Amino acid sequence: MNRTILHLDLDTFFVSVERKLDSRLNHKPILVGGTGDRGVVAACSYESRTYGVHSGMPMKMARSLCPEAIVIRGEASTYTKHSKVVTDIIRETVPLFEKASIDEFYADLSGMDKFFGCYHMASELRQRIIRESGLPISFGLSTNKLVSKVATGEAKPNNQLKIDGGNEKIFLAPMPVKKIPMVGEKTNQILYNLGIRQVRTIQEMPMEMMGTVLGKNGLLLWNRAHGRDESPVIPFHERKSISNERTFGKDTGDLRRMREMLRAMGESLAFQLRNGNKLTSCISVKIRYADFNTYSRQLKIPYTSADHVLIPHLEHLFDQLYNRRMLVRLIGVNFSDLVGGNYQINLFDDTEEKLNLYQAMDHIRNRYGYNSKGSPILSWGTTLGIPNIGAMGNPFNGEPPIIPAHRNA
Repeated sequence: MNRTILHLDLDTFFVSVERKLDSRLNHKPILVGGTGDRGVVAACSYESRTYGVHSGMPMKMARSLCPEAIVIRGEASTYTKHSKVVTDIIRETVPLFEKASIDEFYADLSGMDKFFGCYHMASELRQRIIRESGLPISFGLSTNKLVSKVATGEAKPNNQLKIDGGNEKIFLAPMPVKKIPMVGEKTNQILYNLGIRQVRTIQEMPMEMMGTVLGKNGLLLWNRAHGRDESPVIPFHERKSISNERTFGKDTGDLRRMREMLRAMGESLAFQLRNGNKLTSCISVKIRYADFNTYSRQLKIPYTSADHVLIPHLEHLFDQLYNRRMLVRLIGVNFSDLVGGNYQINLFDDTEEKLNLYQAMDHIRNRYGYNSKGSPILSWGTTLGIPNIGAMGNPFNGEPPIIPAHRNA
C-alpha cells in the first residue's frame, strides 16, 4: 500500500491567536516574545518579516529593524488552549496522527483513498479547522513526512499543496538546500562553501561524496534530497527528560538570586515527576555566562522524585560550575533517564511526616492549580515572584513539549 502522509501547520500560530483575540491587530506588524532587552522573538507576522525579522531573533534587533511593530508578551496557557482545539478536531477526523509541536501535526492517511480520497479528506479537515478554531492553517500532502513538510512551507500562507507520488525528486530539485529539514546554519554554510546552493546539486552528486563531507548526516541528507523518508507517524511521545531554564533580565552575580531560581526550577520539575508517576536518576545543571560560554555538569543518583533529595544535588552541581569572577546570563536544570514509578520512602533518612507533607502539598497544587498570574500555588517560585515556573501542564501526556512565547526571568 502506498503511503499518504499529511502535514498540517498553523500559520504564524502565536500571532494568529493574538489577532483572533483582538482584530485590531490584523494586517499590522506583530512580534510575540520577550519584551525586555534579553527577549527573543517567538513568532512574527508576515508583515514584520518583510523587514528581515524572523523567529529566534533578539527582540532588541527585531525592534530596530521594524520600529512600528506591535510587541506582545503572550501567554503560553492561551496558546495551549487554542492548540488543544485544533488537536481535538484532528483526533476526531483522522485514524492516526502525531502532534510534532504546539502548532504542527502529521497524519497518516494511507489507505483512505479507497473510501474518501486523501486530498479531499485533507481539504475538508483544513476547512473545518479554519471554521471551528478561527485560525489559518496550511497543509502539504505527499508520500512521506519530509516532502509533506516542505510542501506545507511552499503552500503558506493559509493554503494547501499536494505532491503526487513519483514527483518528490522533481519537486525538491530547484529549492535551496536549507529548505530540507535537518539543514541548519552550520550545514548550510558547509554546503555553500562547496558551491552547493540547490537541492538538485546534491541529487546529482554520488552518495559516497556526501558521506565523505558530512559523514552519516551526509548520507541522510543525500536520501532526503531525493525525497526519501521512511520515518513513521508516531502517535505518542515518550518524554525522556524534562527541563527548565531562565535567562536573567541583566547578567547577575547575585548568588542568592541564582540559588533561589535553581531551587524554584528543581522544585517545579520534581512536582511534575510525581504528578506523572516518574522518577529520575540523572540530573544536570547548566550555566551560561555573560560571554555566552555555556557549561553543564550532570550527576547520576538513585531513582527519586523528592525535592529534599534533588535540590541539594542541584545546589552541589551549581557550586561546582559557578565562577564568581564572571556574571551569569542563564541557568537551567534538566532531569533525564526517566522511568515510571512512585517515590518510595527511605527507611533510614525519611519520615512518614515528610512523605505525608509531599502528598498534601501536591494535592493542594493539583486542586487549586495556578494563581491569576499563571504561577502554581505553593511553589517556591511564586513566593519569590518568579512567574510561570512549572506552569506548563502535564509533560507526560504524550504531547511534545510546548515552548512558551517568553521564558525570561
